[in-house]
Amino acid sequence: MTRRRLTLVAGLALAIATSLSTPSLAQTSLAQKGLAAEGARINALISAGKYPEALPLAQAMVARLESDNGRELSAALNNLGQVYAGQGRDDLAEPVYKRAIALMEKALGLDTVLIAPELSNLAALYQRQGRFTEAEPLFKRALAVSEKSLSREHPDVGRALNNLATLYVKQEHFADAEPLFQRALAIYQKAAGPEHPAVATVLNNIGQVDRDLNRDADAEAPIKRSLAIREKVLGPDHPDVARSLNNLAGLYEHQQRYADAEPLYRRALAIRERALGPDHPDTLTSTGNLAYFLYVSGRTADALPPAERTLAGGRAQLRIVLPILFSARQQHLLPDDKALDEALGAIQRGTQSSAASAVNKLAVRLAAGSDRLAELARKDQDLGAEAEALDKAIIAAVSKQAGQRDAAAEQRSRARIAAIKSERAGLQKTLAVEFPDYASLSNPLPLAVKDIQPLLSADEAMTIYSVVDKQSYVIAITREGVDWKQVPLGADALTQKVSAFRKGLDVGKARDASAKSGLFDLALAHELYVALLGPVEALTKDKRSLLVVPSAALTALPFHLLVTETPQAAVPDKLEGYRNAAWLLRRQAVSVLPSVISLKSLRAFARRDQGVKPMTGFGDPVFNPAAEGPADRRAAGGKVAARSIATIAYTDFWRGAGVDRARLAQALPQLPDTADELNAVAKDVGAGEVDIHLGRDASETTLKRAALAQYSIIYFATHGLVAGDVKGLGEPSLALSIPDQPSEIDDGLLTASEVAQLKLNADWVVLSACNTIAGDKPGAEALSGLARSFFYAGARALLVSHWAVDSEAATRLTTSTFALLKNEPKIGRAEALRRAMLTYVDDASSPRNAYPALWGPFALIGEGEIR
Repeated sequence: MTRRRLTLVAGLALAIATSLSTPSLAQTSLAQKGLAAEGARINALISAGKYPEALPLAQAMVARLESDNGRELSAALNNLGQVYAGQGRDDLAEPVYKRAIALMEKALGLDTVLIAPELSNLAALYQRQGRFTEAEPLFKRALAVSEKSLSREHPDVGRALNNLATLYVKQEHFADAEPLFQRALAIYQKAAGPEHPAVATVLNNIGQVDRDLNRDADAEAPIKRSLAIREKVLGPDHPDVARSLNNLAGLYEHQQRYADAEPLYRRALAIRERALGPDHPDTLTSTGNLAYFLYVSGRTADALPPAERTLAGGRAQLRIVLPILFSARQQHLLPDDKALDEALGAIQRGTQSSAASAVNKLAVRLAAGSDRLAELARKDQDLGAEAEALDKAIIAAVSKQAGQRDAAAEQRSRARIAAIKSERAGLQKTLAVEFPDYASLSNPLPLAVKDIQPLLSADEAMTIYSVVDKQSYVIAITREGVDWKQVPLGADALTQKVSAFRKGLDVGKARDASAKSGLFDLALAHELYVALLGPVEALTKDKRSLLVVPSAALTALPFHLLVTETPQAAVPDKLEGYRNAAWLLRRQAVSVLPSVISLKSLRAFARRDQGVKPMTGFGDPVFNPAAEGPADRRAAGGKVAARSIATIAYTDFWRGAGVDRARLAQALPQLPDTADELNAVAKDVGAGEVDIHLGRDASETTLKRAALAQYSIIYFATHGLVAGDVKGLGEPSLALSIPDQPSEIDDGLLTASEVAQLKLNADWVVLSACNTIAGDKPGAEALSGLARSFFYAGARALLVSHWAVDSEAATRLTTSTFALLKNEPKIGRAEALRRAMLTYVDDASSPRNAYPALWGPFALIGEGEIR
């Protein structure tokens, strides 16, 4: 997406003030308490952007009303939340807004129109944080209650329309946004006249949409009119004036009218510094906008100081600071090591994935040392996760219409959250005394180059990627050197190329190669190699192991399938032609790390305890209990199944109290070869027969009752289901044996959230199933689903798959990997996997063996070495 789109994000304005024409009912109720004048003063200060003056008044009003516990307190809390939000303290505003909503619903019912501003304020907070899926239903409910209780032309309806439209713009749903903005503009102009600040807000937003859709000629007039209204009505130094100035400057910048843009950017920054202070998020946004303007106008030396201010304020945007730091390094405006470490720190702060967070939590528990402290740390983390899940459930409920609400369930959730808060407070006190490093380990500082290099062996190279809008960056590090290069592909281009790359990775293509269309594109694989690894090839190519820290679309790219040399043809005439491609795999073993810090986290705490059992495994589950024994399942299933299922509602599998066996058997092919796979691997690692769970024993009940922390390897060989594969399944899962009677503990699907509740201490978790690298919901970043959950549960390394694997191929690859490790334990997991894949691709007994969809599905995530 272009820079104009990103500037727009800072420029869109939400309309969150109270009604234009009449005092709200909340303010009326405050008047009944003798607080009308005070409430009006607080609102006036908020409207003027004078948050430091408003804060003590808003806090005092809440304190005075604490014993009231009704709609008056709710109104006061809403005011306080707006003050916190205006000061950039969303962490304080969020719980205040939630409490205000709960009080208002309790006092006046679920359909009260007074709830709309409070819903909008919370939704706006989520929107600022990029939590669009949580914001949208709140904005929609605010609009619904407003339209239900007020006339279609009421100003509060206009506010709700504008707010929902701003969210649609953030989501790039411009066709949905424009009619809502136009309707809001008509309402405001009729209710308050053409020069009201609310009119200026909507005009500003309309101009932003015009600019985003490349309608620059249309954009200038509404933005200039918005600026004129705000200057006239609010005064030249109001923060909303800075918003219009920033947007007009962005338009001029896009038109390369640099002389017109610069004074507007500088004036916007000056206004925000005076009104909000130097550390406010809006001030740092203006600082970053000015820095990027100076950079694109060819003045890197001038751009560097404001860019470094945003870095110091912890609000740096990667799309702004990375090109500036890169250019400053090239022009010798900064020492090489300083520029590189600042960029590395910004990347680590700006791309913290959910999988990386899970590894950090594991590291904290491992660092605790004693079992008791580790248990306390895990307890605190589990309680935090539970409270977060309950809170999301409450927000989801609050977003619904009254008829869909379960008040008793919501109250139970709120009571549980309160109990968790109290319990965690006690735990935190204990941890602070007995484990003083807990807090710092929970939020680790970014690693510098000098911290990373000693963690690498002499034969390892690490590549770290940051994907931004117009271009991307790769930093390569070895023990001896470091390099930082630009990648000439931005976020949109990489998303498209990775998607095209993966289209050829379908095991069905290897069975029917009669047509070349749709087969794996070697030319694209080489193009991506040149773009992503070519710039740092000199530093990395001679290292035996490559550690990749991807981001954005690159988390879904199997790097080992990149091609290092120009292929003879993009698609070979015969499948055998794929065998001769210069696969990166032939040169290097590849491991993927969720984050830079995870290298330290995973290597600092290798398992040291003795008496550990080698492995436990779960495979050949019974999906159709009518197939009584392994022989029956083998005859029914054969060896051609892929370890995934068709889209079919999981609830459709149940008929009354039992299973609709015919329907289930159709959807979930048996996987009899997974028994052979598990038994072969168990033999190689010395696992006992009692630890291998097959058939009906491969169940959730068996798994959840097992003492899993005593096993070094946890192994699953079954069907993997991605969120969206099965209607009604909201998260990725592993399919285990389907019970005759489903229960809360065992319904046959081990979901990612259930995995996160397991207690592991595993060097390696093997997920020999389909697409186990997938995200936690359709379209989510890879590694955010099962991978994240297994790291949180206690895994140091994972073997996961990038697509729907051929079952026979999966068995062959995994058993070969473990056989190699048995014979040469010191080669490491990543190298063993590399050799297993090469043995497969070089097996000339079948042309199909050369096709990458068969031999290349698995990736190693986490620690690839044996330490």
